[in-house]
Amino acid sequence: MTIYTARTEFKPKGLVGISDKQVDEHWKLYEGYVNQTNALIEQLKEMREGGEAGSPLYADRRRRQAFEMCGMLVHDYYFANLKAGVDDAVAKQFKAKVAEKYGSFEGWLADFKATGATRGVGHAICYLDPMTGDVNNHFIEMHSEGHMPGFHVLLSMDVWEHAFLLDYLPSERGKYIDAFMANVNWDVVEERTENALARKASLRWAV
Repeated sequence: MTIYTARTEFKPKGLVGISDKQVDEHWKLYEGYVNQTNALIEQLKEMREGGEAGSPLYADRRRRQAFEMCGMLVHDYYFANLKAGVDDAVAKQFKAKVAEKYGSFEGWLADFKATGATRGVGHAICYLDPMTGDVNNHFIEMHSEGHMPGFHVLLSMDVWEHAFLLDYLPSERGKYIDAFMANVNWDVVEERTENALARKASLRWAV
């Protein structure tokens, strides 16, 4: 049975405009998603073996697993695509792809920031459709709802208040978004783009 772990080797530190304390508190939330995912996988297994797979409780736990597991996955992507000091010049293929859709990298960036500023809480995710090569920015309100099946995640930005509340007021989400964009690990984004274009697995972690 698969056991998931919080990927401590990719925990960012020394970010500009996002404090280590903020990252530490956010990381605890991520660890909670990982722990709950593992616990629910085990609980569901025990219920199946006990003949409870058709019960209302099993259905409830199955729904909860989707929420916890998707919460883990989006944070895998989020933390792995954060690192201070990586110049966006390395993201050549990514820039070329988004320019096809948005006219320029700057055009894509403006749309991605606007996506992150969508009223409500959730995640702004830049996807690539491996079947068409089209790049899309989406606002995912709940962890387990609204994801694009089969699309590859290129960049994931958490815009729930828990991602920035120690550094910025709820009304200052725009400042946090600017700080996030100043700390994108463009090496990871570029690698994800290369893999998506080659129709390989969308890596949640840096390698």
